[in-house]
Amino acid sequence: MSVVCEGVNVGTNGSPFNKTNQRTVVDRSPWAFFVIGICLWLLSIQSTGQAAQRPGDHTIPQVATIDQEIWQGWQDYKLTPSAVAKDSEWCRRVYLDLIGRIPTIDELTIFEKDRPADRKLNLVNTLLHNDKYTEEYARNWTTIWTNVLIGRNGGNENRSLTNRQGMQKYLRDSFARNKSYDQMVVELISAEGVNTPGMKNFNGAVNFLANKLTENATLATAQTTEIFLGMQVQCTQCHNHPFNEWKQAKFWEMNAFFRQTVALRRFESGSRDIQFVELANQDFAGEGSQAQEAELYYELRNGLLKVAYPVFVDGTAIGPSGYLRDVNRRLELAQLVVSSPYMPQAIVNRMWAHFLGYGFTKPVNDMGPHNTASHPELLAYLGKEFRSNSFDLKQLIQWIVLSKPYSLSSQMKRNNFRDDPELGEQPKFSHFYLRQMRAEELYESLLVATQAHKIQRSYQEQEETKNRWLRQFIIAFGTDEGDETTTFNGTIPQALMLFNGDLMQRATSADEGGFLNTIATSKLTNAQKIQYLYRAGLARRPSGREIGAANQLLAARLGNTTAALQDVWWAILNSNEFILNH
Repeated sequence: MSVVCEGVNVGTNGSPFNKTNQRTVVDRSPWAFFVIGICLWLLSIQSTGQAAQRPGDHTIPQVATIDQEIWQGWQDYKLTPSAVAKDSEWCRRVYLDLIGRIPTIDELTIFEKDRPADRKLNLVNTLLHNDKYTEEYARNWTTIWTNVLIGRNGGNENRSLTNRQGMQKYLRDSFARNKSYDQMVVELISAEGVNTPGMKNFNGAVNFLANKLTENATLATAQTTEIFLGMQVQCTQCHNHPFNEWKQAKFWEMNAFFRQTVALRRFESGSRDIQFVELANQDFAGEGSQAQEAELYYELRNGLLKVAYPVFVDGTAIGPSGYLRDVNRRLELAQLVVSSPYMPQAIVNRMWAHFLGYGFTKPVNDMGPHNTASHPELLAYLGKEFRSNSFDLKQLIQWIVLSKPYSLSSQMKRNNFRDDPELGEQPKFSHFYLRQMRAEELYESLLVATQAHKIQRSYQEQEETKNRWLRQFIIAFGTDEGDETTTFNGTIPQALMLFNGDLMQRATSADEGGFLNTIATSKLTNAQKIQYLYRAGLARRPSGREIGAANQLLAARLGNTTAALQDVWWAILNSNEFILNH
Protein backbone atom coordinates (compact mmCIF):
# COMPACT_ATOMS: atom_id res chain seq x y z
CA MET A 1 0.00 0.00 0.00
CA SER A 2 1.29 3.45 -0.89
CA VAL A 3 0.20 6.68 0.70
CA VAL A 4 0.52 9.72 -1.57
CA CYS A 5 1.11 12.91 0.39
CA GLU A 6 0.91 16.39 -1.05
CA GLY A 7 3.43 18.63 0.65
CA VAL A 8 6.56 20.73 0.56
CA ASN A 9 9.76 18.76 0.28
CA VAL A 10 13.03 19.61 1.95
CA GLY A 11 15.44 21.15 -0.50
CA THR A 12 18.97 20.03 -1.16
CA ASN A 13 20.34 22.35 1.50
CA GLY A 14 18.07 20.80 4.13
CA SER A 15 15.83 23.85 4.42
CA PRO A 16 12.18 23.15 5.19
CA PHE A 17 11.30 26.40 3.48
CA ASN A 18 12.33 25.60 -0.11
CA LYS A 19 9.01 24.86 -1.77
CA THR A 20 8.71 22.53 -4.73
CA ASN A 21 5.77 21.23 -6.71
CA GLN A 22 6.82 17.60 -6.25
CA ARG A 23 4.71 14.91 -4.62
CA THR A 24 6.22 12.80 -1.87
CA VAL A 25 5.24 9.14 -2.16
CA VAL A 26 5.73 7.16 1.04
CA ASP A 27 5.45 3.40 0.70
CA ARG A 28 3.57 2.03 3.72
CA SER A 29 3.13 -1.75 3.52
CA PRO A 30 0.73 -3.44 5.98
CA TRP A 31 3.77 -4.94 7.74
CA ALA A 32 5.37 -1.48 8.04
CA PHE A 33 2.19 -0.02 9.49
CA PHE A 34 2.04 -2.90 11.99
CA VAL A 35 5.59 -2.30 13.17
CA ILE A 36 5.04 1.47 13.30
CA GLY A 37 2.03 0.77 15.50
CA ILE A 38 4.26 -1.24 17.82
CA CYS A 39 6.70 1.67 17.95
CA LEU A 40 3.93 4.09 18.87
CA TRP A 41 2.65 1.70 21.55
CA LEU A 42 6.10 1.28 23.05
CA LEU A 43 6.54 5.06 23.09
CA SER A 44 3.26 5.46 24.96
CA ILE A 45 4.17 3.13 27.84
CA GLN A 46 7.65 4.40 28.70
CA SER A 47 8.05 4.65 32.48
CA THR A 48 10.56 6.94 34.12
CA GLY A 49 11.56 8.04 37.55
CA GLN A 50 13.55 7.62 40.68
CA ALA A 51 12.30 7.51 44.26
CA ALA A 52 10.96 10.84 45.47
CA GLN A 53 12.57 12.13 48.64
CA ARG A 54 11.30 14.33 51.44
CA PRO A 55 12.36 17.92 50.70
CA GLY A 56 15.52 18.92 52.48
CA ASP A 57 17.22 22.24 53.00
CA HIS A 58 17.80 23.81 49.61
CA THR A 59 20.55 26.38 49.14
CA ILE A 60 17.95 28.73 47.66
CA PRO A 61 15.50 29.63 50.46
CA GLN A 62 12.57 30.32 48.14
CA VAL A 63 12.95 26.85 46.60
CA ALA A 64 13.11 25.28 50.06
CA THR A 65 9.89 27.07 51.02
CA ILE A 66 8.12 25.89 47.87
CA ASP A 67 9.19 22.31 48.59
CA GLN A 68 8.08 22.46 52.20
CA GLU A 69 4.68 24.04 51.46
CA ILE A 70 3.90 21.58 48.67
CA TRP A 71 5.11 18.65 50.80
CA GLN A 72 2.81 19.74 53.59
CA GLY A 73 -0.08 19.63 51.17
CA TRP A 74 0.81 16.05 50.25
CA GLN A 75 0.86 15.17 53.94
CA ASP A 76 -2.48 16.85 54.62
CA TYR A 77 -4.19 14.98 51.78
CA LYS A 78 -2.27 11.74 52.40
CA LEU A 79 -0.75 11.72 48.93
CA THR A 80 2.50 10.03 47.97
CA PRO A 81 4.27 12.02 45.25
CA SER A 82 5.40 10.39 42.04
CA ALA A 83 9.01 9.48 41.52
CA VAL A 84 11.48 12.09 40.36
CA ALA A 85 11.68 12.31 36.57
CA LYS A 86 14.82 11.11 34.87
CA ASP A 87 17.31 13.91 34.33
CA SER A 88 17.00 13.71 30.53
CA GLU A 89 13.21 14.07 30.79
CA TRP A 90 13.61 17.05 33.14
CA CYS A 91 16.14 18.57 30.72
CA ARG A 92 13.65 18.34 27.84
CA ARG A 93 10.95 19.86 30.05
CA VAL A 94 13.14 22.84 30.99
CA TYR A 95 14.13 23.58 27.39
CA LEU A 96 10.48 23.55 26.33
CA ASP A 97 9.31 25.78 29.17
CA LEU A 98 12.18 28.29 29.18
CA ILE A 99 13.05 28.71 25.50
CA GLY A 100 10.14 27.04 23.73
CA ARG A 101 11.80 24.05 22.09
CA ILE A 102 13.32 20.66 22.82
CA PRO A 103 17.11 20.42 23.30
CA THR A 104 19.48 19.45 20.55
CA ILE A 105 21.53 16.27 20.92
CA ASP A 106 24.63 18.37 21.67
CA GLU A 107 22.80 20.29 24.40
CA LEU A 108 21.48 17.08 25.91
CA THR A 109 24.96 15.55 25.88
CA ILE A 110 26.50 18.57 27.62
CA PHE A 111 23.82 18.37 30.32
CA GLU A 112 24.38 14.64 30.86
CA LYS A 113 28.16 15.09 31.17
CA ASP A 114 27.81 17.72 33.90
CA ARG A 115 28.18 16.69 37.54
CA PRO A 116 24.84 15.24 38.74
CA ALA A 117 24.78 17.45 41.83
CA ASP A 118 25.17 20.64 39.78
CA ARG A 119 23.67 19.91 36.38
CA LYS A 120 20.13 21.20 37.02
CA LEU A 121 21.17 24.51 38.54
CA ASN A 122 23.85 24.96 35.90
CA LEU A 123 21.40 24.34 33.05
CA VAL A 124 18.82 26.76 34.44
CA ASN A 125 21.43 29.46 34.89
CA THR A 126 22.75 28.84 31.39
CA LEU A 127 19.35 29.15 29.75
CA LEU A 128 18.49 32.24 31.78
CA HIS A 129 21.78 34.13 31.78
CA ASN A 130 24.12 32.88 29.05
CA ASP A 131 24.23 35.27 26.08
CA LYS A 132 24.02 32.24 23.77
CA TYR A 133 20.35 31.81 24.75
CA THR A 134 19.30 35.43 25.16
CA GLU A 135 17.62 35.60 21.76
CA GLU A 136 15.78 32.31 22.18
CA TYR A 137 14.66 33.18 25.71
CA ALA A 138 13.37 36.53 24.47
CA ARG A 139 11.69 34.92 21.46
CA ASN A 140 9.85 32.34 23.56
CA TRP A 141 8.56 34.78 26.17
CA THR A 142 7.71 37.32 23.48
CA THR A 143 5.51 34.68 21.86
CA ILE A 144 3.84 33.81 25.16
CA TRP A 145 3.17 37.41 26.17
CA THR A 146 2.12 38.52 22.69
CA ASN A 147 -0.61 35.89 22.89
CA VAL A 148 -1.55 37.02 26.41
CA LEU A 149 -1.68 40.73 25.58
CA ILE A 150 -3.19 40.80 22.07
CA GLY A 151 -4.09 37.19 21.27
CA ARG A 152 -2.56 34.70 18.85
CA ASN A 153 -4.27 36.39 15.92
CA GLY A 154 -3.91 39.97 17.16
CA GLY A 155 -2.62 42.25 14.42
CA ASN A 156 -3.29 39.69 11.70
CA GLU A 157 -6.84 40.87 11.07
CA ASN A 158 -7.67 43.17 8.16
CA ARG A 159 -7.36 46.86 9.08
CA SER A 160 -6.36 45.97 12.62
CA LEU A 161 -5.46 48.78 15.02
CA THR A 162 -2.83 46.47 16.50
CA ASN A 163 0.60 46.11 14.95
CA ARG A 164 1.82 42.64 15.87
CA GLN A 165 5.42 43.34 14.89
CA GLY A 166 5.41 46.45 17.07
CA MET A 167 4.11 44.49 20.07
CA GLN A 168 6.70 41.78 19.52
CA LYS A 169 9.55 44.26 19.20
CA TYR A 170 8.68 45.89 22.52
CA LEU A 171 8.44 42.53 24.29
CA ARG A 172 11.55 41.09 22.66
CA ASP A 173 13.63 44.08 23.72
CA SER A 174 12.18 43.93 27.24
CA PHE A 175 12.88 40.23 27.76
CA ALA A 176 16.33 40.43 26.18
CA ARG A 177 17.23 43.13 28.72
CA ASN A 178 15.46 41.27 31.53
CA LYS A 179 13.40 44.36 32.23
CA SER A 180 11.70 44.17 35.62
CA TYR A 181 8.07 43.12 35.50
CA ASP A 182 6.79 46.20 37.33
CA GLN A 183 8.46 48.45 34.75
CA MET A 184 6.84 46.48 31.93
CA VAL A 185 3.42 46.76 33.56
CA VAL A 186 3.74 50.53 33.97
CA GLU A 187 4.89 50.93 30.37
CA LEU A 188 2.10 48.78 28.96
CA ILE A 189 -0.70 50.47 30.90
CA SER A 190 0.50 54.06 30.50
CA ALA A 191 2.06 53.88 27.01
CA GLU A 192 1.79 56.75 24.52
CA GLY A 193 3.12 56.89 20.96
CA VAL A 194 2.92 55.25 17.55
CA ASN A 195 2.36 51.51 17.20
CA THR A 196 4.35 50.76 14.02
CA PRO A 197 8.15 50.16 13.95
CA GLY A 198 10.09 52.69 11.90
CA MET A 199 7.62 55.51 12.47
CA LYS A 200 8.42 58.65 14.43
CA ASN A 201 7.52 58.33 18.13
CA PHE A 202 7.29 54.55 17.83
CA ASN A 203 6.44 52.81 21.11
CA GLY A 204 5.56 49.15 20.70
CA ALA A 205 3.92 49.02 24.14
CA VAL A 206 0.91 51.00 22.86
CA ASN A 207 -0.22 47.91 20.95
CA PHE A 208 -1.58 46.40 24.16
CA LEU A 209 -4.36 49.02 24.34
CA ALA A 210 -4.55 50.23 20.72
CA ASN A 211 -7.42 47.92 19.80
CA LYS A 212 -9.18 47.96 23.19
CA LEU A 213 -10.48 51.52 23.46
CA THR A 214 -13.65 51.28 21.40
CA GLU A 215 -17.02 51.16 23.20
CA ASN A 216 -15.77 53.41 26.00
CA ALA A 217 -12.68 51.26 26.64
CA THR A 218 -14.62 48.37 28.17
CA LEU A 219 -12.19 45.81 26.74
CA ALA A 220 -9.21 47.80 28.05
CA THR A 221 -10.81 47.79 31.50
CA ALA A 222 -11.52 44.07 31.50
CA GLN A 223 -8.18 42.87 30.12
CA THR A 224 -5.96 45.20 32.15
CA THR A 225 -7.63 44.01 35.33
CA GLU A 226 -7.60 40.38 34.27
CA ILE A 227 -4.00 40.18 33.05
CA PHE A 228 -2.22 42.31 35.64
CA LEU A 229 -4.42 41.87 38.72
CA GLY A 230 -5.80 38.37 38.14
CA MET A 231 -9.41 39.56 38.46
CA GLN A 232 -12.30 38.95 36.09
CA VAL A 233 -14.57 41.99 35.99
CA GLN A 234 -16.07 41.92 32.52
CA CYS A 235 -19.48 40.60 33.56
CA THR A 236 -19.92 43.45 36.09
CA GLN A 237 -20.15 45.92 33.23
CA CYS A 238 -23.93 45.40 33.26
CA HIS A 239 -24.71 43.97 36.71
CA ASN A 240 -23.21 42.98 40.04
CA HIS A 241 -21.14 39.80 39.95
CA PRO A 242 -23.25 36.84 41.08
CA PHE A 243 -20.38 34.96 42.75
CA ASN A 244 -17.86 37.45 44.11
CA GLU A 245 -17.66 40.84 45.75
CA TRP A 246 -17.33 42.76 42.49
CA LYS A 247 -20.12 45.26 42.02
CA GLN A 248 -21.12 47.12 38.89
CA ALA A 249 -19.70 50.34 40.31
CA LYS A 250 -16.23 48.75 40.53
CA PHE A 251 -16.10 48.10 36.80
CA TRP A 252 -16.97 51.68 35.85
CA GLU A 253 -14.67 53.16 38.50
CA MET A 254 -11.82 51.20 36.91
CA ASN A 255 -13.07 52.15 33.45
CA ALA A 256 -12.79 55.84 34.36
CA PHE A 257 -8.98 55.53 34.35
CA PHE A 258 -9.03 55.02 30.55
CA ARG A 259 -11.31 57.91 29.57
CA GLN A 260 -8.44 60.32 28.82
CA THR A 261 -7.05 57.94 26.19
CA VAL A 262 -7.71 57.86 22.45
CA ALA A 263 -6.41 55.74 19.57
CA LEU A 264 -5.89 58.04 16.58
CA ARG A 265 -5.91 56.32 13.19
CA ARG A 266 -3.51 57.60 10.53
CA PHE A 267 -4.32 56.49 6.98
CA GLU A 268 -2.09 55.97 3.99
CA SER A 269 -2.28 58.81 1.50
CA GLY A 270 -5.30 58.47 -0.75
CA SER A 271 -6.37 55.22 0.91
CA ARG A 272 -8.54 53.90 3.72
CA ASP A 273 -5.80 51.51 4.77
CA ILE A 274 -4.42 52.28 8.23
CA GLN A 275 -0.76 53.24 8.13
CA PHE A 276 -0.34 53.44 11.90
CA VAL A 277 -2.20 54.16 15.12
CA GLU A 278 -1.16 56.72 17.69
CA LEU A 279 -2.18 56.24 21.31
CA ALA A 280 -2.52 59.64 22.98
CA ASN A 281 -3.84 61.22 26.15
CA GLN A 282 -6.20 64.15 26.02
CA ASP A 283 -8.41 66.08 28.42
CA PHE A 284 -11.64 64.31 29.30
CA ALA A 285 -14.60 66.63 29.71
CA GLY A 286 -16.70 64.00 31.41
CA GLU A 287 -20.12 62.85 30.31
CA GLY A 288 -21.60 65.81 32.18
CA SER A 289 -19.25 68.23 30.34
CA GLN A 290 -17.60 69.32 33.60
CA ALA A 291 -13.90 68.54 33.12
CA GLN A 292 -12.99 69.67 36.64
CA GLU A 293 -14.97 66.68 37.92
CA ALA A 294 -15.06 64.50 34.83
CA GLU A 295 -17.63 61.89 35.71
CA LEU A 296 -19.08 59.08 33.67
CA TYR A 297 -22.50 57.46 33.95
CA TYR A 298 -23.59 53.84 33.91
CA GLU A 299 -27.03 52.32 34.04
CA LEU A 300 -28.28 49.90 36.67
CA ARG A 301 -30.52 47.02 35.66
CA ASN A 302 -33.52 48.93 37.02
CA GLY A 303 -32.78 51.79 34.61
CA LEU A 304 -31.34 54.23 37.16
CA LEU A 305 -28.16 56.13 36.22
CA LYS A 306 -25.21 56.18 38.58
CA VAL A 307 -22.02 58.26 38.46
CA ALA A 308 -18.44 56.93 38.62
CA TYR A 309 -15.01 58.51 39.11
CA PRO A 310 -11.60 56.79 38.92
CA VAL A 311 -11.25 54.51 41.95
CA PHE A 312 -8.86 51.54 42.14
CA VAL A 313 -10.09 48.05 43.06
CA ASP A 314 -8.89 48.47 46.67
CA GLY A 315 -10.92 51.65 47.08
CA THR A 316 -8.07 54.12 46.46
CA ALA A 317 -9.46 57.17 44.65
CA ILE A 318 -7.54 59.71 42.60
CA GLY A 319 -8.55 63.28 41.76
CA PRO A 320 -11.71 63.43 39.62
CA SER A 321 -10.38 66.07 37.24
CA GLY A 322 -10.32 65.16 33.56
CA TYR A 323 -7.57 67.72 32.81
CA LEU A 324 -4.19 66.17 32.06
CA ARG A 325 -2.49 69.09 33.80
CA ASP A 326 -4.15 67.89 37.03
CA VAL A 327 -3.86 64.13 36.69
CA ASN A 328 -2.77 61.50 34.17
CA ARG A 329 -5.30 58.81 34.93
CA ARG A 330 -3.58 55.90 33.15
CA LEU A 331 -0.24 56.66 34.76
CA GLU A 332 -1.93 56.78 38.16
CA LEU A 333 -3.58 53.44 37.40
CA ALA A 334 -0.26 51.87 36.41
CA GLN A 335 1.35 52.95 39.66
CA LEU A 336 -1.60 51.69 41.69
CA VAL A 337 -1.38 48.32 39.94
CA VAL A 338 2.31 47.74 40.68
CA SER A 339 2.05 48.93 44.28
CA SER A 340 -0.92 46.66 45.02
CA PRO A 341 -0.55 43.17 46.54
CA TYR A 342 -2.64 41.75 43.68
CA MET A 343 -0.13 42.30 40.88
CA PRO A 344 2.76 40.14 42.18
CA GLN A 345 0.40 37.32 43.15
CA ALA A 346 -1.26 37.46 39.72
CA ILE A 347 2.03 37.04 37.87
CA VAL A 348 3.24 34.34 40.28
CA ASN A 349 0.00 32.45 39.64
CA ARG A 350 0.36 32.83 35.87
CA MET A 351 4.01 31.74 35.85
CA TRP A 352 3.32 28.79 38.14
CA ALA A 353 0.60 27.65 35.73
CA HIS A 354 3.01 27.94 32.80
CA PHE A 355 5.55 25.63 34.43
CA LEU A 356 3.31 23.27 36.43
CA GLY A 357 0.32 23.07 34.11
CA TYR A 358 -2.12 24.62 36.60
CA GLY A 359 -2.03 27.73 38.73
CA PHE A 360 -3.00 27.99 42.38
CA THR A 361 -6.44 29.05 41.12
CA LYS A 362 -8.43 27.84 38.14
CA PRO A 363 -8.57 29.86 36.01
CA VAL A 364 -5.43 31.86 36.77
CA ASN A 365 -7.11 35.16 35.93
CA ASP A 366 -9.93 34.79 38.45
CA MET A 367 -8.43 35.26 41.89
CA GLY A 368 -10.19 36.39 45.04
CA PRO A 369 -12.14 35.15 48.09
CA HIS A 370 -14.70 33.45 45.85
CA ASN A 371 -12.00 31.26 44.28
CA THR A 372 -9.70 30.04 47.05
CA ALA A 373 -6.13 29.27 46.03
CA SER A 374 -4.91 25.69 46.45
CA HIS A 375 -1.87 26.93 48.42
CA PRO A 376 -2.74 30.45 49.63
CA GLU A 377 0.23 30.82 51.97
CA LEU A 378 2.70 29.82 49.26
CA LEU A 379 1.07 32.16 46.75
CA ALA A 380 1.27 35.08 49.17
CA TYR A 381 4.87 34.22 50.10
CA LEU A 382 6.06 34.04 46.49
CA GLY A 383 4.28 37.31 45.70
CA LYS A 384 6.15 39.06 48.52
CA GLU A 385 9.47 37.47 47.54
CA PHE A 386 8.96 38.48 43.91
CA ARG A 387 8.44 42.10 45.00
CA SER A 388 11.43 42.08 47.36
CA ASN A 389 13.61 40.67 44.54
CA SER A 390 12.89 43.65 42.28
CA PHE A 391 10.17 41.92 40.25
CA ASP A 392 12.85 39.85 38.50
CA LEU A 393 11.09 37.33 36.26
CA LYS A 394 14.21 35.21 35.79
CA GLN A 395 14.55 34.91 39.55
CA LEU A 396 10.94 33.73 39.82
CA ILE A 397 11.50 31.22 37.02
CA GLN A 398 14.55 29.80 38.77
CA TRP A 399 12.64 29.23 42.02
CA ILE A 400 9.88 27.33 40.24
CA VAL A 401 11.91 25.08 37.92
CA LEU A 402 14.34 24.02 40.67
CA SER A 403 11.50 23.07 43.00
CA LYS A 404 10.48 19.54 43.93
CA PRO A 405 7.02 19.55 42.26
CA TYR A 406 8.55 20.63 38.95
CA SER A 407 11.05 17.75 39.14
CA LEU A 408 8.46 14.97 39.51
CA SER A 409 7.60 12.36 36.92
CA SER A 410 4.28 12.54 35.10
CA GLN A 411 3.77 8.84 35.91
CA MET A 412 1.18 8.64 38.70
CA LYS A 413 1.20 6.24 41.62
CA ARG A 414 -1.70 4.23 42.97
CA ASN A 415 -2.52 6.73 45.70
CA ASN A 416 -2.07 9.99 43.78
CA PHE A 417 -4.42 9.20 40.89
CA ARG A 418 -7.02 11.36 42.62
CA ASP A 419 -4.72 14.39 42.23
CA ASP A 420 -6.39 15.23 38.93
CA PRO A 421 -7.49 18.86 38.35
CA GLU A 422 -9.42 17.74 35.26
CA LEU A 423 -11.90 16.10 37.63
CA GLY A 424 -12.51 19.39 39.39
CA GLU A 425 -10.06 18.82 42.25
CA GLN A 426 -7.67 21.58 43.28
CA PRO A 427 -4.15 20.67 42.11
CA LYS A 428 -1.82 19.21 44.74
CA PHE A 429 1.18 18.95 42.35
CA SER A 430 2.02 15.40 43.50
CA HIS A 431 3.04 14.56 39.93
CA PHE A 432 3.89 16.57 36.82
CA TYR A 433 0.68 17.25 34.92
CA LEU A 434 0.91 16.23 31.28
CA ARG A 435 0.21 18.96 28.79
CA GLN A 436 0.47 19.20 25.05
CA MET A 437 2.95 21.47 23.34
CA ARG A 438 1.81 24.90 22.32
CA ALA A 439 1.65 25.32 18.55
CA GLU A 440 4.76 27.49 18.65
CA GLU A 441 6.66 24.88 20.69
CA LEU A 442 5.78 22.17 18.18
CA TYR A 443 6.98 24.34 15.31
CA GLU A 444 10.31 25.22 16.94
CA SER A 445 10.85 21.65 18.18
CA LEU A 446 10.35 20.17 14.72
CA LEU A 447 12.91 22.62 13.35
CA VAL A 448 15.42 21.66 16.05
CA ALA A 449 14.76 17.93 15.75
CA THR A 450 15.44 18.06 12.00
CA GLN A 451 18.30 20.59 12.38
CA ALA A 452 16.50 23.07 10.13
CA HIS A 453 17.13 25.74 12.79
CA LYS A 454 20.78 25.84 11.68
CA ILE A 455 19.87 27.54 8.41
CA GLN A 456 20.93 31.19 8.62
CA ARG A 457 17.91 33.44 8.23
CA SER A 458 17.08 36.79 9.79
CA TYR A 459 14.91 36.98 12.90
CA GLN A 460 12.18 38.74 10.95
CA GLU A 461 12.17 36.06 8.24
CA GLN A 462 11.94 33.30 10.84
CA GLU A 463 9.03 34.98 12.61
CA GLU A 464 7.16 35.68 9.37
CA THR A 465 7.48 32.05 8.29
CA LYS A 466 6.31 30.80 11.69
CA ASN A 467 3.47 33.32 11.79
CA ARG A 468 2.19 32.10 8.43
CA TRP A 469 2.15 28.54 9.75
CA LEU A 470 0.43 29.59 12.98
CA ARG A 471 -2.32 31.37 11.05
CA GLN A 472 -2.95 28.09 9.24
CA PHE A 473 -3.01 26.40 12.64
CA ILE A 474 -5.66 28.78 13.97
CA ILE A 475 -7.88 28.31 10.93
CA ALA A 476 -7.58 24.53 11.10
CA PHE A 477 -8.00 24.17 14.86
CA GLY A 478 -10.28 27.07 15.81
CA THR A 479 -13.40 26.29 17.85
CA ASP A 480 -16.96 26.86 16.68
CA GLU A 481 -17.06 30.06 18.69
CA GLY A 482 -13.95 31.37 16.94
CA ASP A 483 -11.82 31.07 20.08
CA GLU A 484 -8.09 30.94 19.60
CA THR A 485 -6.63 27.50 20.16
CA THR A 486 -3.39 27.33 22.10
CA THR A 487 -2.90 23.55 22.56
CA PHE A 488 -3.64 20.31 20.81
CA ASN A 489 -6.74 18.64 22.21
CA GLY A 490 -6.75 15.42 20.25
CA THR A 491 -9.47 16.25 17.73
CA ILE A 492 -9.55 14.43 14.40
CA PRO A 493 -8.67 17.56 12.33
CA GLN A 494 -5.66 18.12 14.57
CA ALA A 495 -4.49 14.53 14.18
CA LEU A 496 -4.85 14.70 10.41
CA MET A 497 -2.94 17.97 10.21
CA LEU A 498 -0.15 16.65 12.39
CA PHE A 499 0.16 13.25 10.66
CA ASN A 500 -0.20 14.44 7.08
CA GLY A 501 0.29 18.21 7.22
CA ASP A 502 2.84 20.27 5.39
CA LEU A 503 5.17 20.76 8.35
CA MET A 504 5.24 17.04 9.19
CA GLN A 505 5.87 16.15 5.56
CA ARG A 506 8.91 18.41 5.54
CA ALA A 507 10.13 17.03 8.87
CA THR A 508 9.94 13.41 7.69
CA SER A 509 11.13 13.95 4.12
CA ALA A 510 13.92 11.65 2.96
CA ASP A 511 15.03 13.92 0.11
CA GLU A 512 18.72 14.08 -0.67
CA GLY A 513 20.57 16.53 1.55
CA GLY A 514 17.81 16.58 4.18
CA PHE A 515 18.02 15.53 7.83
CA LEU A 516 16.90 11.92 7.41
CA ASN A 517 18.96 11.34 4.29
CA THR A 518 22.04 12.71 6.04
CA ILE A 519 21.55 10.32 8.98
CA ALA A 520 20.77 7.36 6.72
CA THR A 521 23.89 7.84 4.55
CA SER A 522 26.24 8.56 7.46
CA LYS A 523 28.90 6.13 8.71
CA LEU A 524 26.93 5.38 11.86
CA THR A 525 25.78 1.81 12.41
CA ASN A 526 22.07 1.13 12.11
CA ALA A 527 21.82 0.87 15.89
CA GLN A 528 23.52 4.26 16.26
CA LYS A 529 21.19 5.80 13.68
CA ILE A 530 18.13 4.59 15.58
CA GLN A 531 19.59 5.91 18.82
CA TYR A 532 20.30 9.26 17.19
CA LEU A 533 16.66 9.64 16.12
CA TYR A 534 15.36 8.84 19.59
CA ARG A 535 17.69 11.31 21.25
CA ALA A 536 16.87 13.98 18.65
CA GLY A 537 13.12 13.62 19.09
CA LEU A 538 12.61 12.37 22.65
CA ALA A 539 15.83 13.26 24.50
CA ARG A 540 16.41 9.63 25.49
CA ARG A 541 17.83 6.39 24.18
CA PRO A 542 15.52 3.72 22.75
CA SER A 543 14.60 0.72 24.85
CA GLY A 544 15.51 -2.81 23.84
CA ARG A 545 11.98 -3.45 22.59
CA GLU A 546 12.05 -0.27 20.51
CA ILE A 547 15.37 -1.28 18.94
CA GLY A 548 13.84 -4.68 18.18
CA ALA A 549 10.84 -3.05 16.49
CA ALA A 550 13.16 -0.83 14.45
CA ASN A 551 15.17 -3.87 13.33
CA GLN A 552 11.94 -5.50 12.19
CA LEU A 553 11.24 -2.40 10.11
CA LEU A 554 14.70 -2.68 8.56
CA ALA A 555 13.95 -6.29 7.67
CA ALA A 556 10.53 -5.36 6.28
CA ARG A 557 12.16 -2.68 4.15
CA LEU A 558 14.60 -5.26 2.71
CA GLY A 559 17.63 -3.27 3.77
CA ASN A 560 16.36 0.12 2.60
CA THR A 561 17.79 2.01 5.57
CA THR A 562 16.43 5.41 4.53
CA ALA A 563 12.85 4.15 4.24
CA ALA A 564 13.08 2.27 7.55
CA LEU A 565 14.48 5.33 9.35
CA GLN A 566 11.72 7.43 7.81
CA ASP A 567 9.14 5.06 9.34
CA VAL A 568 10.83 5.23 12.76
CA TRP A 569 11.13 9.00 12.61
CA TRP A 570 7.49 9.39 11.59
CA ALA A 571 6.47 7.20 14.54
CA ILE A 572 8.61 9.24 16.95
CA LEU A 573 7.29 12.61 15.80
CA ASN A 574 3.68 11.41 15.91
CA SER A 575 3.93 9.80 19.33
CA ASN A 576 2.36 11.24 22.45
CA GLU A 577 5.83 11.31 23.97
CA PHE A 578 7.00 13.85 21.39
CA ILE A 579 3.90 16.05 21.38
CA LEU A 580 3.49 16.14 25.17
CA ASN A 581 5.44 18.14 27.71
CA HIS A 582 5.90 15.45 30.33
